[in-house]
Amino acid sequence: MERARILVVDDDRNVVNVLRRGLVFAGYDVDEADTGEGALYTAVARAPDLVLLDVMLPGLDGVDVCRRLRASHRHLPILLLTARDRVPDRIAGLDAGADDYVVKPFAFDELLARIRALLRRTREESEEQLRCADLTVTPSTREVRRGGRVVELTTREYDLLEFLIRHTRQVFSRESIFERVWGAETAAESNVIDVVVMRLREKLEAEGEPRLIQTVRGVGYALREP
Repeated sequence: MERARILVVDDDRNVVNVLRRGLVFAGYDVDEADTGEGALYTAVARAPDLVLLDVMLPGLDGVDVCRRLRASHRHLPILLLTARDRVPDRIAGLDAGADDYVVKPFAFDELLARIRALLRRTREESEEQLRCADLTVTPSTREVRRGGRVVELTTREYDLLEFLIRHTRQVFSRESIFERVWGAETAAESNVIDVVVMRLREKLEAEGEPRLIQTVRGVGYALREP
């Protein structure tokens, strides 16, 4: 099995050295960054399988880095390391998109166990298939099939479809879809959602298949079995 690559982000050289030695001994490849900006650059250049991210960084802090990583790497496991153990601090990190939170000082064996759990969950998610009736979505490859045929989608169309199929039967307003899928706060004066839904329907129903994306009048849209 290919070795997982872990990006360690911390401005404390002693901490980085300890983490590097322990992670390499445990069988991982390790990259390093000591600033938030360096972490973002390395994540693009080296594609880590998991990020160990210190919250207290010079310049761009760890919570901001986490938020930016999550926006561009939706499935990347992020584990925050921090000396802050107050509940509001932990909530801020988790709300920014972190998957887990470890307070310094920590037992290295526990850290390794958390890393293994996050990587295991990611592998399981990469193999998952999302289904609704005869529609299948494979997140790891972004492949969409309706019955036996492959459906080619744009990035925006795919993002909306994956969101809806992960929340089958739930009804979402246009504003909620914008916020939860693309990060915009409001779409009150935009018909973008309606256009994307129209194009999705055309592609998903190209051979006369039953409609799956339903309009809930006065509310929004939901993905439901016919």
